[in-house]
Order: sequence, then structure tokens, then C-alpha cells
Amino acid sequence: MWKCCVSVCFLMGALVLPCALIGPSAEPAPVQTRNAADFRLQDPRDQDVVSLSALRDKHKAVVLIFLGVECPLSNQFIPVLGELHKKYESKGVAFVGINSNAQDGRERVAAHARRYAIPFPVVKDVGNKVADQFGARRTPEVFLVDASGTIRYQGRIDDQFGIGYARPGKPTRRDLAVALDEILAGKAVSVPRTEASGCHIGRLAKPKAEGRITYTKHISRILQKGCQECHRPGQIGPMSLLTFDDALAWSDTIREVVSEGRMPPWHADPRYGKFSNDRRLAQEDRDTLLAWLDHGTPRGDDKDLPPPRRFPEGWSIGKPDLVVEMPRAYDVPAKAPKGGIPYQYFKVDPGFTEDRWIQRAEARPGASAVVHHIVIFIQRKGEFFNPDAPGAVLCGTAPGDMPLSLPDGFAKKVPAGARLIFQMHYTPNGKAQQDQSSLALIFAKKPPRHRVFTLPVYSTRFISRLDRIPAGVENYKIESEHVFEQDAHLLHFMPHMHLRGKDFLYEAIYPDDKKEILLSVPRYDFGWQSVYRLAEPVAMPKGTKLHCVAHFDNSAKNPNNPDPTKAVYWGDQTWEEMMIGWIDYWLDNEKP
Repeated sequence: MWKCCVSVCFLMGALVLPCALIGPSAEPAPVQTRNAADFRLQDPRDQDVVSLSALRDKHKAVVLIFLGVECPLSNQFIPVLGELHKKYESKGVAFVGINSNAQDGRERVAAHARRYAIPFPVVKDVGNKVADQFGARRTPEVFLVDASGTIRYQGRIDDQFGIGYARPGKPTRRDLAVALDEILAGKAVSVPRTEASGCHIGRLAKPKAEGRITYTKHISRILQKGCQECHRPGQIGPMSLLTFDDALAWSDTIREVVSEGRMPPWHADPRYGKFSNDRRLAQEDRDTLLAWLDHGTPRGDDKDLPPPRRFPEGWSIGKPDLVVEMPRAYDVPAKAPKGGIPYQYFKVDPGFTEDRWIQRAEARPGASAVVHHIVIFIQRKGEFFNPDAPGAVLCGTAPGDMPLSLPDGFAKKVPAGARLIFQMHYTPNGKAQQDQSSLALIFAKKPPRHRVFTLPVYSTRFISRLDRIPAGVENYKIESEHVFEQDAHLLHFMPHMHLRGKDFLYEAIYPDDKKEILLSVPRYDFGWQSVYRLAEPVAMPKGTKLHCVAHFDNSAKNPNNPDPTKAVYWGDQTWEEMMIGWIDYWLDNEKP
């Protein structure tokens, strides 16, 4: 499946940030000069008390950064803040992190600061009093205070990361650094206010005891059904939504992402196709959730709570029949060499002395922060490795992707004596790590009715580099197609592009020339690559052409674009491009 670069919406460490819980950026706004209120707060790591007035007495400027333990964007900016602290500490600038989240207790704040090795104090603002005094709304949000106590700058750190984008390489404007340089030079700050993107600060709230819509009777069930699959400890969602306190703490963020349609993440146009894994909230559930948020988040009576939803422990596919792992760990450097880390391949012998049928499979990174994707290939005994061979792809994992999970009667075949090959794409994140990824397998209990194949549908001109995406073009089209030479049925789709990917469409052109759109993804999201599982298989009679159409934005208007001045060719690395319309299908007349 995957000659490609295919991982959280909340995945840590991917080039494209989890976008669903971060708020919108905006153009610089006017600001009125105001003084910063003094505070005395304690750093839970060492119990030291930090006073703003004392810092002002000793420094030319103080940078206050509101942080959150679970906010993806806040955590993404921590290395940037570390570099800024290193650069400006010797110039007389103090840095202080402030955690005002009601859900982040002192122990969590201390553990988070230690885990990320934050080099400056991180204090706990109990009851969000300091956040209220400053008017802080999100994490991360910065306030730059000069020696006189005047707030000279408020807003984002820079514009590298934001909603739905992560500028490769570097930001276009380093807002905080520019403001610091101007203050230290005795100048007015040229842009004193920008709009910060990030998670809403979880403020102390007093919910109503009762109401027409309550958490215990209504909201708990909606969260169980639509959110907890990802939003629970150890899963892709950066915060847990298992309890009333969780929902209350994240209520402002929940309102924003649900009302704007960013959560739950689902990118298919609802006009085309029906999918068994459609994550969208039902309209009634959406309206109920927003009404609860708008009417004081009443808790209700605990006797109305449903039983906790039970999830598989360990592997999401359930208890495996077999787990295999890479034969050795791979050392991922802190920084990638020029040109990126080439795909790494690791061969494993699963020890199959007879053909085995795989109904479920799940690849798991050993070091998730630096593993961008895993693809598991099947190499038949005595044959050279060919990733395009029929039956070569077993499963994979990528941002937003799900494990292989086939219904009863369907399976993939691993022939006797075959080897499993781990294709690993590593993306260093500034910290050297070791990865030893693994694979869990569940066998079909009996031979299946149908053998499932995975096929990449791509443009031969593009993959052979005869075609390229021209520099500066905003809407460049690339097409690919596959003609079924036997009667077949489609099961799943997975469109794949990189950072310039804009939209993707699958269309069937039947032998009688009738056309049907099977899947349309009008806003492709590289940070959340989904498998779209058809609710009912779609017949592909012999001679049917599966036509894929994708558009790419290689212009300066695309904030994810590594370099709009250069033409882009097919390549493995994320700053190059791909266009693959993956499909899972079976052949009607083939006997397993």
C-alpha cells in the first residue's frame, strides 16, 4: 500500500499538526497599552516561588507563556521556546511558563515540565486567576512584559504551526523574536498583537446541577459513541474524555471544534457513498451536545450514567494470535540528514509452515513520536521483494489511519514460508530515539469466502517523473486509473498525497459508460489520512474503469508548501509528492 509517506488529528511528531483542537489564526489586531498585574506563583518542580515584579527588577523583559499539558500545539512549540530562552537569557530576558488549566494539577504540571525538559520555570495558576488578569485565552499564548510592567506584545510565538498547517522548515514571521529584538533595541514593537492559535484554557467552572440536557443522561452517551474511541489514555486523542470532569475542562474547545465541524474528523463529501466508519456526529447528537454546552453544562444524577464503554486492552484489534516485531531497534537521530532518512526495511520470519489467512492486523510504532508511517509487506518464499505485486500489502499505519479489520468471510493471505517486511518512514523531532515497531495478527477462524487484495492506483507519468507539479500553480490536476479485467467488488478506499494535496476523487466508469462518484474528499488532510470503508461493497464489472482525480496546491497560498518556487516531483519524502488512490477489493471468481 504504500510506497508512500503515509500517522493526534492528534498525532504527535508528524509534519502536519493535529488540527482539530487548535483555534484559528488571524491578522494582527490593534492593541491598547496596559500594565501587567503582578503575581506570585509556585513552580511545582522545585517549589520555587516566581514573582513577576521580582523578575522585572532583574531583567529587561519577561516572556510569559501560557501552556497546557495536553494541548498538541502548545507541546509542538516547546522546542522553539527552548531555543528562544537559550538565545535571549544572556540578553536579559526571563521566560516563565504558566499553566492555568483546571484539569492540569500540580503533579501533572511538574511531570510535563520534566518530560519536555522545559528549561525555564513553569508555574501553576490555580483557579486561572492570572490567566483572567491577563486575558489569556489559549495555549500557547505569549505576553511580553517590559521592565516597567507594560505588556508590549500579546499573541502567537510565530506562524510556523496553526490550524491545519505546519510550515516546513521555518516560520514566515517570528513574532515573539521580532518583538524581543525591538524592545531590546529600545524601539516600539511593530506588531504588538497577533491572534494565538491553540487549545482553549480550561477555566474553573461551576456547572449547573440539573437541566433538561445533562451529562449523565445524554452527553456521556454521545462521548462514548463518538469521541472515546480516540479520546482515552494511550490513544491518538491528546486528551481523555471519559468523565464529566474531562468534558467540563475541555468544554470551550469541544464547542469550537464541534460547531466548526472539525471534530470528529471526517473528510468525505456526504453526497457520495456510505461508509461504515463514518465518524460524523448525528445531527441530533451534535445539537444536543452544543445545547448542553450553551446551558451551563449540568451534570445530572449519577444513577443516569451508562456503564463505561469497554475497549480492547493493548491492541485495538483485540487479543492477537501472534505478535512479531522488528528484528532489531533502529536508532533515529535527533535531526534528519539532508534529504531526509531513506525508508528503512526490516525483514521478519513469522514462522508460517502453512498458508495463513489474516482477518485483522495492526502495526504499532515503538517510538510513535518519530515514526511517520509503517507498511507491512508480504514477500513470498523464493521471490524478490516487489511492493506492487498482487497480495504484497498486508497492512500499515499512518496519521489517522486504522488497522486492517475485515468482516467475517474476508481475509488476506500470507503464504507458507513468506517473510514480512516492515517499511519504516522516520521523521526526527529533535530528540534521538530508538524504535522497534511491532505487528499484531489475528487469524481467520476458517478459510474465507474472498481473498482481499490492496492495489495502488497511480499515474505512471507522475511516478516515473515525466510529469511534475509546476511551481506556483494553485490547482494542478493529476489523474490515474485502473481497469478491472475481471468482475470484482470494492471494499475500501484510501487516498494519499503529501503536503500540497488539495482534494481527491474516485469515480467509476462502467462498461456502459455510466459514471458514478464513489468517494470525494474535497479538503484533503495530510495530518489525518483515513481509510474509507464502504458500508456495502460496490460491484466493479469486468471492463469498469476506476478513475482517480487529485488536485495539488503548489502556490504560496498553501501554508504547508515547503517551497512554492520549485516544481515538485514524485518522491518518498513529505516535501516531495505522491498521488495514490489505494483500494481494497476482491475478485468475484477467485477461489481462496
